[in-house]
Amino acid sequence: MNFLAEQVVERPPSRILPIIIVAEFAGTSLWFAGNAILPDLQRAWNLGPDAIGLITSAVQLGFIIGTLVFAVFTLADLYSPRILFCLCSLCGALCNLAIGIVNNNFTIVLLLRMLTGFSLAGIYPIGMKIASGWYRQGLGNALGFLVGALVLGTSFPHLLKGIGQTIPWEILLLSVSIIAALGGMLMFLFVPDGPFLVKGTPFNGKALAIIFKSKDLRSAAFGYFGHMWELYTFYAFVPAVLTAYSIGHLHEGLNVSLWSFTIIAAGSLGCIVGGIISKQIGSARVAWLQLLSSGILCLLSPLLVYLPKGFFLGAFILWGIVVVGDSPQFSALVARHAPAELVGSALTFTNCIGFAITIISIQLTTYIAHLLQPEYLFSILTIGPLIGLIAFMPLLRTT
Repeated sequence: MNFLAEQVVERPPSRILPIIIVAEFAGTSLWFAGNAILPDLQRAWNLGPDAIGLITSAVQLGFIIGTLVFAVFTLADLYSPRILFCLCSLCGALCNLAIGIVNNNFTIVLLLRMLTGFSLAGIYPIGMKIASGWYRQGLGNALGFLVGALVLGTSFPHLLKGIGQTIPWEILLLSVSIIAALGGMLMFLFVPDGPFLVKGTPFNGKALAIIFKSKDLRSAAFGYFGHMWELYTFYAFVPAVLTAYSIGHLHEGLNVSLWSFTIIAAGSLGCIVGGIISKQIGSARVAWLQLLSSGILCLLSPLLVYLPKGFFLGAFILWGIVVVGDSPQFSALVARHAPAELVGSALTFTNCIGFAITIISIQLTTYIAHLLQPEYLFSILTIGPLIGLIAFMPLLRTT
């Protein structure tokens, strides 16, 4: 290896991580674009309250299918990951934009959201692979920033809607699509394949059995599953709970979209700070503490709507921080305790199972919304952290 290459390995160009973070943020802004415009669609197309669960679950299903396709066919090994990232960003942007030309056909919207979820499988995980090609030392820190970018991207459409409440929903879709496409082009043009980029291990269906046979891996995986039961349902229904609070406290009017952005975006702080603290106390303790905190907030959620505005919003911002801050730590623990030759497959399976769990949780909460008052919606989410904490205890004792 020549001197220049050695310098690249030791110190990646300063532009690399910021560009990856910006591109990841831009691409993942597609995730909840449909949710941000859903109130407009419900009014314009006379959609029922079940639409929120359907439109969210469609993205989750597409992501599951996409993740499996990418893993089974090892696409990120056959082709440059930055090319895949760019193509998926462009495809996701087009699918998102196409919603604007669908005339009152919610079935087509669901199909387009599922295709967007499929495209996200080539954005979120592939972005992490690109980062791993540039960072050997400090990879955990880099991934913490990437998950933080994912959280910001997820919340971004709510910000656009919040600061421009009167803009047509078609313009919001166009804005998000342009941003996602620019993120893909940014990654393609300015982030070449890194010096540490290596082919992953072939996908192995036996990894699923390994999850249930290995005590430590099972503990980490089931902790992650409990976390996923809560996470995306919380994201999907935060606007509904904020709306209910605003209606119930007429003197406490809220910009629902802007506060939805603030609450969800706060999770980036949980990811970044959690990653830093994990260097001192370990990933297992950080994950356990954040899952415990979010579980307590699930349990107390029916009482939160009776708090004054400042305390109510403060509690939800805290919830936004801890509900996702454990995510990168769970992924790190799964990777650490999986056999070296099955790391990629174990991560794929745990991600797919986790996102499948989100669909069940979202649809169950959608059903319960017909039976209970909005303040009780998040009570059902307590099940996830509770099971996750119990399953996670053996690993916590050994680390």
